[in-house]
Amino acid sequence: MTSHAFRFAGHDFIARASGALYWPAQDMLILADLHLGKSERMARRGGALLPPFETRETLNRLGAELAQTQPARLALLGDIHDDDAAAEALPEIERAMFGGLMARAETLLVAGNHDVAGGLEERVIDGLALRHIAGQGPDISGHYHPKARVAGRARPCFLIGRDHLILPAFGHYTGGLAHDSAPLRRLVPQGIAVLTGRRALPVPVRHAAPG
Repeated sequence: MTSHAFRFAGHDFIARASGALYWPAQDMLILADLHLGKSERMARRGGALLPPFETRETLNRLGAELAQTQPARLALLGDIHDDDAAAEALPEIERAMFGGLMARAETLLVAGNHDVAGGLEERVIDGLALRHIAGQGPDISGHYHPKARVAGRARPCFLIGRDHLILPAFGHYTGGLAHDSAPLRRLVPQGIAVLTGRRALPVPVRHAAPG
């Protein structure tokens, strides 16, 4: 199984093994937290020097998702770049690649906490808010980079609760927050986590919200 179909807030969705979300009724592919330019930002700020290939890898994965799903619409839910300066510093070839990918579909850009100048604060579509950080539900968001552990290995995952649908980070070099950490327990006390990787793996989430 390379994807997992589910319903959220009265709508049908498909969680893809890549970490992308497909909304059939809107013919929309939705992703969060690409963090393009992460290695450049870390080097600029004196952090760890990472091999500077993550932007190309992430764009190649985005291109593969667009080729496979052929959506009419594309939504990127914030932290598209690792910060606004990283957006300016993208090499011309990667800037052109990203522009070409966005041109394949009607594209909605949502601003994140890393790239506040990157787009809209939110967009409401058919009763669902698309935003970077979960707020008043029902909404679809990113930001937390949720992960869940199976067979001793943590994998990025979708978190699907009653009010919130939280996407995993799509970008390379992105860390993550455990699905049972306090912030995520509050947002999704019960529901399912869909782990990404070679195949989409749904597992139940049941824990009491912290007091």
